[in-house]
Amino acid sequence: MPSTPLAELENRIQNLKNRMEEEKIDACLMVQKTDVFYFSGTGQDAHLLIPLEGEPALMVRRSIQRAYEDSPLRAVISAASLNQIRDEIRSRCHGDPKTIGLELDVLPVNNFRVYEALFPHTTFVDASRIIRETRMKKSAYEIHLIEQAARMNDDLFGSVKNYLKEGLSEIEFAGLLEAHYRKRGHQGFVRVRSFNQEVFYGHIMSGANLAIPSCSVGPTGGPGPHALFPQGAGKKIIKRHEPIQIDYVGVYEGYLVDQARTFFLGEPAPEFLSVHSLALAIQDAIVRESRIGTRAEELYDIAVAMARDAGRLEGFLGYPAPVPFVGHGIGLELDELPIVGKKSPHVLEEGMVIALEPKFIFPQKGLAGIENTFVMTAKGLEKITCFDDSIQVL
Repeated sequence: MPSTPLAELENRIQNLKNRMEEEKIDACLMVQKTDVFYFSGTGQDAHLLIPLEGEPALMVRRSIQRAYEDSPLRAVISAASLNQIRDEIRSRCHGDPKTIGLELDVLPVNNFRVYEALFPHTTFVDASRIIRETRMKKSAYEIHLIEQAARMNDDLFGSVKNYLKEGLSEIEFAGLLEAHYRKRGHQGFVRVRSFNQEVFYGHIMSGANLAIPSCSVGPTGGPGPHALFPQGAGKKIIKRHEPIQIDYVGVYEGYLVDQARTFFLGEPAPEFLSVHSLALAIQDAIVRESRIGTRAEELYDIAVAMARDAGRLEGFLGYPAPVPFVGHGIGLELDELPIVGKKSPHVLEEGMVIALEPKFIFPQKGLAGIENTFVMTAKGLEKITCFDDSIQVL
């Protein structure tokens, strides 16, 4: 049974073709797994050709049988060699396309050189921007799946009281929550487009570990289990009266939500309560000012101004080096468009799905903050991750 309805794929493909026509691109050739899935419905090893004129062709190296089952596209073809792929493209495009768009934000240079050799008379251009912008606005079908991921996450956060105990290590606690996820169908892996970035479920840290910087693209880092995976849960033992933040990504049928909540075993110090209230106020202000046509950079400026006015700019969105955004798009990947950040070119449109994460780092102490996923509707931002925003005291 196809993973994605044909009508849904045809609408996505037509939206991309409209952008290709604007950019004067004769054909797009995709190999990145998420893009191929978005436009074809399969995650198999394949090249996806979308010509400006004519129907798309999914050229599959492996597994052709799985691709037949997954994808409702009419042209699903076995192609074991690059020469076969070249010949199929020439046949469908009536010769070498004048211009081919590639995913140059993620395509290895060695692969690019191979395509240059296969099509010596073709001009190659970067199609990654129009592909990502096509994916930026979600359909009703996608939003339904994202809402199911949100229900998975609300269930997870509601279960924390059953697992969180003093004396557990962060990694042990993470394992308990991840088993809870897996029993409910979570895929484990979280797709990230940015080069050299990896996410495994998300981050769980406690106390001072919440303030450890790392290479993660978000405001928090954490020690991780070792130097090769230097983010997220470490070996630290969870203690009473310190913040424990769970920043986890729910996944349903490939679609993601991003959500974070802070827990304490025993009463938190007043400082954490007051700054958490500030984070909630920033989230509420962004939601209040968000409407169709709002510039995303304006929302980031509101967040920064509120942190500055409260005397909490140091540590806002990371420490010692804050990230330049307070929100990001999310869908099949964690780091989608739009960016609610500094110098963002994006304006809000209906159908965007955005994770907002106003967070404050306390050096040597921990963190206060929140993260929720929202859908941009005609009426404004609608929160779909519904577990209680307040600090949870167990």
